[in-house]
Amino acid sequence: MAYKSVLIERDGPVAVLTLNRPEAGNSFDFRLMVEIDCALKEVAEDRSIRAVILTGAGKYFSTGIDLSMFTSPEALAGKEGEAEVKPADDDDTYGKGTPIGAAIRIRSMGKPVIAAVNGAAVGAAFSMVLACDMRIASDKARFSMVFVKRGIVPDTGGSYTLPRVVGLPRACEMILTGDTIDAAEADRIGLVNRVVPHDDLMKAAKELAFKIAKNPPLAVEMAKGDLYHAMQELDFMAQLKREERTQEVLLKTEDFMEAATAFLEKRDPVFKGK
Repeated sequence: MAYKSVLIERDGPVAVLTLNRPEAGNSFDFRLMVEIDCALKEVAEDRSIRAVILTGAGKYFSTGIDLSMFTSPEALAGKEGEAEVKPADDDDTYGKGTPIGAAIRIRSMGKPVIAAVNGAAVGAAFSMVLACDMRIASDKARFSMVFVKRGIVPDTGGSYTLPRVVGLPRACEMILTGDTIDAAEADRIGLVNRVVPHDDLMKAAKELAFKIAKNPPLAVEMAKGDLYHAMQELDFMAQLKREERTQEVLLKTEDFMEAATAFLEKRDPVFKGK
């Protein structure tokens, strides 16, 4: 599928999706909203892809929603018609064609998604970063839940994900002040996995992506599913039983047999996702 506001680079088993409106701070207009949602769906369904990196072109990750869309009914109508890529009619994903749909796809796809935050991630874009499984930040990265300063509340799942990542008190402070924090503070409060020099950002993100992509894809997919289920599960025994069911499935896979055989033969395994 041809996109104008999103770049897709495939590097073996790793796909890099780049928000590509640098002249507008990679803000989400109607075109970018639809395209990032559709691009995520595309890589989620591509069995050759085992890990995904999400980043931004230029100096920003994304400044959030393009507020110029809301300046007049004419602006809304005109920009809505620009999107040439459309979600499939039979796609029943909630919020499809918007950052909400994109956040749902990130969480629901079996492949790990790494946010490589190259600059400011603001509002809905910050929420999208939080939906990712891991976050690598450039030392130039900035993060802001700016919603309250615009007279609105966090969306795109931000009020759900932020307290689960940094804890409720810090989430309250970030959401209720709308303040911006830098990469060092994001690292201190556990918002990101690590901070690296700006020029090393994609190298660090790809190293992590390729490390994960070497593992059996079915095991990675099911481990991701178990992790997010455990975040909502209050019963320890219930989660143990879920793990047992997952394990029972994986023990019957070709990849498990390959892992065991390769270990005994002292060679590198070759996983096929079967």
